Amino acid sequence: MKGLLFLNVSRNSVEGEIPPNIGLKAIFDLDLSGNHLSGKVPSILGEFQNLKSLNLSNNSFSGTIPFSLSKLINLEFLDLSLNALSGTIPKSLEKLLHLTSINVSFNDLEGEIPNGGVFTNFTLQSFLGNKRLCGMHILEVPACPINNTGQQSNSKEFVLKIVIPVVTSSFLIFLLVSVWITKCKKKQKSTDVEIVPEVGTYQLISYHEIQRATNNFDGSNLIGEGSSGFVYKGTLSSGTVVAIKVLDLENEQVCKRFDTECEVMRNVRHRNLVSVITTCSSDYIRAFVLQYMSNGSLENWLHGEDRQLDLLQSVTVMLDAAMGIEYLHHGYITPIVHCDLKPANILLDDDMKAHVGDFGISKILAVSKSMAYTETLGTLGYI
Repeated sequence: MKGLLFLNVSRNSVEGEIPPNIGLKAIFDLDLSGNHLSGKVPSILGEFQNLKSLNLSNNSFSGTIPFSLSKLINLEFLDLSLNALSGTIPKSLEKLLHLTSINVSFNDLEGEIPNGGVFTNFTLQSFLGNKRLCGMHILEVPACPINNTGQQSNSKEFVLKIVIPVVTSSFLIFLLVSVWITKCKKKQKSTDVEIVPEVGTYQLISYHEIQRATNNFDGSNLIGEGSSGFVYKGTLSSGTVVAIKVLDLENEQVCKRFDTECEVMRNVRHRNLVSVITTCSSDYIRAFVLQYMSNGSLENWLHGEDRQLDLLQSVTVMLDAAMGIEYLHHGYITPIVHCDLKPANILLDDDMKAHVGDFGISKILAVSKSMAYTETLGTLGYI
């Protein structure tokens, strides 16, 4: 049987399924029409490369038309009519360049009739009796409906990838510009040198006054601590609530930072810099009396679980900090480089206005840019 070239058993009463291992690879013409064959059209038929004519019509085949039939490169005649085949007509059949006749009439096929390759030459007679077939190139066949699902999917993808990022970016830019314009208008009304809010003017404060203000450095007044010392909340004799930064005298580097910070804060004044009200320097203590910031540091707002900034507050804090740094760099006679700008050193007042603080390792640059009062130190990642 392996060398068989022609097989015609049409118009008999052959029944059952075509064996999946049928060995007719040399065959040219196979006609099994007009029988009672059932089951699926076997995919192995696609391996009969010499096949020119295949007629399986008028049987009871079910399932789909196998894609493997597109491998029959020499096929000229294909008849699958009068069966119970379902699914779509494989578009890959367009590749069969020698195919001159196809008949899939009176099945239960659906979907679009292929419209390329050899299918451009076929007429309605090849596709009769398949109510759910559609196509554009055969006038008698109804046109296929537009795939709205695909269009909706593409539209949704376009919105997600293009529209939303563009709208979001535009909104953020608009917000930044609006806040910046508002601040510029306020700045134009002020003098060239920014003046900090009135917090009172004091002479050097005594160690005993600091003791009294902090209730002898009571732990309940401790609001912060770091490598350079401790920060206490205190109340001066005038009733003013302040923050008192007490440095660790055992650390020689910290003592040098006290001198640097005094030098930096002696003359600079800006509404976005932490105001130094007065200082205390003696054999027992080195301390700054600072404007009290009731809303703590930006770091607490960024990483704390009980509070968070909204979008407007975030943008406002960013601009406040930027304006404070811009003043240090360009708004004073001698440029000042902070060297340790980080969320922990940006403090927020009652109105959520940001103030840049902790100038202990700042560099005060001479005109030549070569002179500095301290070596370059700072927190890794924030220098």
